[in-house]
Amino acid sequence: MSTLARRLVAEALGSALLLAIVVGSGIMGERLAGGNVAIALLANSLATGCGLAVLILVFGPVSAAHFNPAVSLSMGWLGELPWRHVMAYMLAQLAGALLGVALAHGMFGLPAFSASTHLRSGPAQWLSELVATFGLITTILACARQQRSALPYAVAGYITAAYWFTASTAFANPAVTLARAASNTFAGIRLADTPGFIAAQLLGTVLACTLCGWLIPAPARAAATTGRRTG
Repeated sequence: MSTLARRLVAEALGSALLLAIVVGSGIMGERLAGGNVAIALLANSLATGCGLAVLILVFGPVSAAHFNPAVSLSMGWLGELPWRHVMAYMLAQLAGALLGVALAHGMFGLPAFSASTHLRSGPAQWLSELVATFGLITTILACARQQRSALPYAVAGYITAAYWFTASTAFANPAVTLARAASNTFAGIRLADTPGFIAAQLLGTVLACTLCGWLIPAPARAAATTGRRTG
């Protein structure tokens, strides 16, 4: 199996497990919370954060554990992933995410897919997704360039926090957004609401890449800059 094939399988499998965690913990949390939405969200956020850290540790050495088209696009923009691989990564992530929804539903005795009726729309939701994605991409780029060993825990911690400080509960991921439209559960989002979320996520990605490219240069660029200044 080629190196690219291994990477794509890792991205698909990691995305599937991520969605199984997000959707499955949402279902379990809602069933056990007795109508207390805060408790359900707490369960959902903690499971997602813990699971995400594990998935990054497991699949990071294989594919860099993007599990997110926004991350793959940012890596392509910054020259850390060949553009010819970006689309393949994104398709693998979306396919895996849909598989994860079906797995979560199957574990709880639900149909494989069901159109969500969960309303998530409006300026506050879009701003939340912009902020959530901007923070996620900034966290990834900063850790990758400064403290790579901390990346799994930083990403997991940020997403857990962002569940709570954003009105949208921080999807921050186009593949996750589309897949959750196929789940009429606690984690769902109406298909009609996904374009606004994805547009905000992409804008957040652009802003994060633009800022981080200047604020936290890649090590090689930083060294070159230092050399010019001292030479």
